[in-house]
Amino acid sequence: MTSSSRLMPLGLGLGAAVLLDGWLSLGMARLSHRWLPVQASAAAPHVDNLFALETGIGSFIFFGCLGVIGWTLLFNRAPKYDMEDGAPIEGNLKLELVWTVIPLLVVMAISWHAIGVNRTLATLGGKLRLPTAAAPVLEAGPRTAQAAGLAASDPAAAPEPITVLARQWSWEFIYPNGVRSTELHLPVDERAHFRLQSLDVIHGFYVPAFRLKQDLIPGSVIDYSLIPTRPGRYRLRDSMFSGAYFAANQTDVVVETPQRFQAWLEAASREPLRPGANPAVELYKQRQARGDRGWATVPPAPAPQVNVSADPSAPHDA
Repeated sequence: MTSSSRLMPLGLGLGAAVLLDGWLSLGMARLSHRWLPVQASAAAPHVDNLFALETGIGSFIFFGCLGVIGWTLLFNRAPKYDMEDGAPIEGNLKLELVWTVIPLLVVMAISWHAIGVNRTLATLGGKLRLPTAAAPVLEAGPRTAQAAGLAASDPAAAPEPITVLARQWSWEFIYPNGVRSTELHLPVDERAHFRLQSLDVIHGFYVPAFRLKQDLIPGSVIDYSLIPTRPGRYRLRDSMFSGAYFAANQTDVVVETPQRFQAWLEAASREPLRPGANPAVELYKQRQARGDRGWATVPPAPAPQVNVSADPSAPHDA
């Protein structure tokens, strides 16, 4: 058998293996959309597509390596009792170029796509750190000129920002009409504008269904916006480790029609102020009841006084 006749089956087999690898990787990329929560913001599809691309590329590499290992084990094993070392192959310039160029192209492709997604997210929900690093933390108040300019370019933008206060360990939302709540309500398909502040340590404003996360740094005030696109009840989680009870620092984000949102806002304005939900307070009481365990912990801040308190037992979509 000539060398060309031997190479032909090898080439056909290699091509078939690459096609099979590509087909499996494409399936994994499509399947990755099912691993994520529902898409509830304008940013979510773009983030999911980037995740699917990374999943597909990672799967192609994984299945490719797995295939080579399997082929070696099945057809290129050393004979029984063969204890000799392998051939000392080195100095293959072509091989070195291939395994240098391929990872470079993969990283460049992911980076190029990630930069495009970041640019798209910046247009969908831009953020702006206000020049108040040296100023005391703000409460609800009139928006800045920069934020007003951002809202002026979007007719659906909220007239004033919703102030978001994070503390150990509860969330508080102050609406432009003065309503205070530990549960965030937003109208669907309208840009929601926030003013994010932390009252103590670093917190993370993270709604998985929105695919958006923003850190809150003490002493900084950050203007932030997003567009919810799917009615429902979603979970807001503190994505930063902010202390012993940070896992309990969760609340709900309710996305509803503009009519229901306005009705909720008006009804909430008639409610008297009362302590909001703060699961960390109860956890701290339980810990104190068990006695000193030998390690220090930070007592939770008092629950904020709000018109509407979140219901921790309410079911949520994601």
